[in-house]
Amino acid sequence: MQSSTSLELAKHALLMFGIILAAGTFSGVLSRLLRMPDVVVFLLVGILLGPNASGTINIAADSTFNQLILIFGSSYILFDGGATIRLKVLKEVWITLVVIATIGVLITAAITGVAAYYFLGLAPIVALLLGAVIAATDPATLVPVFKQVRIKERVAQTVMSESAFNDAMGAILTFTVLGIAMGTGEFSIGDALIDLLKQSLLGIVIGGVLGYLAALFIAHEKFGFLAEFAPVVTLMAVIAAYMGADGLHASGFMAVFVFGIMLGNQESLGFKLTRQEASLLEDYVLTTAFIMRMFIFILLGAQVDFGLMNQYLLRGVAVVVVFMLVARPVTVFLCALPDRRAKWSFKEMLFMCWTRETGVIPGALAGMLVGMKAPGAQIIASVTFTAILMTILIQATTTKWLAKKLGLLIEE
Repeated sequence: MQSSTSLELAKHALLMFGIILAAGTFSGVLSRLLRMPDVVVFLLVGILLGPNASGTINIAADSTFNQLILIFGSSYILFDGGATIRLKVLKEVWITLVVIATIGVLITAAITGVAAYYFLGLAPIVALLLGAVIAATDPATLVPVFKQVRIKERVAQTVMSESAFNDAMGAILTFTVLGIAMGTGEFSIGDALIDLLKQSLLGIVIGGVLGYLAALFIAHEKFGFLAEFAPVVTLMAVIAAYMGADGLHASGFMAVFVFGIMLGNQESLGFKLTRQEASLLEDYVLTTAFIMRMFIFILLGAQVDFGLMNQYLLRGVAVVVVFMLVARPVTVFLCALPDRRAKWSFKEMLFMCWTRETGVIPGALAGMLVGMKAPGAQIIASVTFTAILMTILIQATTTKWLAKKLGLLIEE
């Protein structure tokens, strides 16, 4: 009986796998015809295929299959984004990056928390918890958008890097506030900063070491014996970077992002692949990242709980409007304007104010709070799903248009 049950579960998983691949391929073609980021179409198709519509896809958010896709898919997309980052660009904007990925998360959470307090009538600590959950930008959303829409290099790479680096800060802030809300902890700025530094630095070290070793064994003139197996090496290293960092209570997403940066800047490390090997690796990474995008966002769309959203829809929308039009602009201008080294223009800062999509990471945090029966978890999950839909459907679809209006679009 147990064997039969396992077989049926395996068949169901395989069927879901095939449906998502077919729907994702169709969505990819449709996104090209409509000239919009594919993550938007994936999300909408996921909603149509989910339990709230056709019921074709029905995968529980807390299932092993879903968690595997979220963890590995987000990691691989983040690795892909890191590989496009150029170290010379980061040297120019690192001050803005550090400030906006740390202090910026606190500013966004505080302003959003105030909005949640007034519009939803939540207790102050629960309102702050809501703000903390959706404060971090989402790399799984932003990286694909900037891979498809070519924006001025330093702006695109700053926003993508922010989405990777603020993941640790968002998680730390969420669980610090959760501890207070549940009466199991007290807020300590010193402890929070130490925890942030530990998670970030360990993630950077693990990703840096693995990235260097991968570049060494793939592209070194003498030791590059794994050159023809480069695609497999990237898969192993992404898993190793995430699991190694997570096992040491560091930021796994930070580790895979830094790993991507190291591999993408291997020429700066003194390594170089042949043209054929580089082309093979690039094609493989692009295809794999596309598959991960379709799985993540189709599943995310299928799991949007409209019944939960409708309970707090209008007030939730009001909170998200403040989140998008007040919290993000205040955060960007306070964090980027003082950076005289980067010398951001008003148009560049205005563009960064609009690019802060919410996606997989906040959705996962909200799901964890529901599972832990945290105070206000249902309301937090409702507003989080509202933020995911509004930011992806509104901001991601208008990214190219706004960049063109502001003169930041690189014409192909």
